[in-house]
Amino acid sequence: MARILTITLNPALDLTLRLDRLDPGEVNRSLAQASHAAGKGVNVAQVLADLGHSLTVSGFLGADNAEAFEALFARRGFVDAFIRVAGETRSNIKLAEADGRITDINGPGPMVDATAQTALLSRLDALAPGYDLAVVAGSLPRGVAPAFLAELITRLKGHGLKVALDSSGEALRAGLLAVPWLIKPNTDELGECCGRSLAGVSAQREEAARLQALGIEQVVISQGADGVNWFGPGLALHAQPPRVRVASTVGAGDSLLAGMVHGLLSGWPAARTLRHATAIAAQAVTQVGFGISDAAQLQQLEVAVEVRPLEEQQEVSR
Repeated sequence: MARILTITLNPALDLTLRLDRLDPGEVNRSLAQASHAAGKGVNVAQVLADLGHSLTVSGFLGADNAEAFEALFARRGFVDAFIRVAGETRSNIKLAEADGRITDINGPGPMVDATAQTALLSRLDALAPGYDLAVVAGSLPRGVAPAFLAELITRLKGHGLKVALDSSGEALRAGLLAVPWLIKPNTDELGECCGRSLAGVSAQREEAARLQALGIEQVVISQGADGVNWFGPGLALHAQPPRVRVASTVGAGDSLLAGMVHGLLSGWPAARTLRHATAIAAQAVTQVGFGISDAAQLQQLEVAVEVRPLEEQQEVSR
């Protein structure tokens, strides 16, 4: 299997509270709670580890509350290449209602100064040779400009790594300019970045073609329950996941990205790659937490995923 480096610049301690229904302004009592060391790149790493890959994780961690992350890395066998910074890693609260609605309350996280940013770039320069791929995922912490993300991607590419990017807002816009190998925004994130609605297949196809002309080889657009559209060299596919009981949508996109990376690095046929990745994402929403929890369930979900050429999906949608 592959050696993969994941970079999470703004990780988080996720506290998920499950409740029947959220009543704003009232006292709400949760039915259950779970706490996880998380962040998009960390989540991706857990799924990739379950798929058999060797993982090194990096980014910025608050020194004052790193224990939960260090315990996760030790349990998972990840190489810890995070730069510690002063303060606490942010905490994110997820309010998960019985109908599947998730309310996110995301903390600000620590301030990351120029010294820490330089230290991360130096560490990645030393680490990158010998890896097959880097995943750069998530938002930017305070003090880190979008241009830093572009420089990071450019450096990784300079070491010969394929780079998969999953971000949003100004970070995504800057990252696209560095021309990663693969991107996995959702419809709204890519639409905001390009300045127009991408709700329709034609608009997505046009935007994907523009990005591919820049050199971005793989454009994967996630659409939640509406499935996934994948534009690759000479292909345009849609995958429709089966309906499942939703426990939490947190980590579904990260799971999809991990599945796509796994299939592509394994040299699988396109349909198999997309079907497997979509099934992993479908399983993710049935659980609180990250990783492939039930191999038998995953196999059942994979059988139920529908993959078809995007032209056919466009006809069905009319």
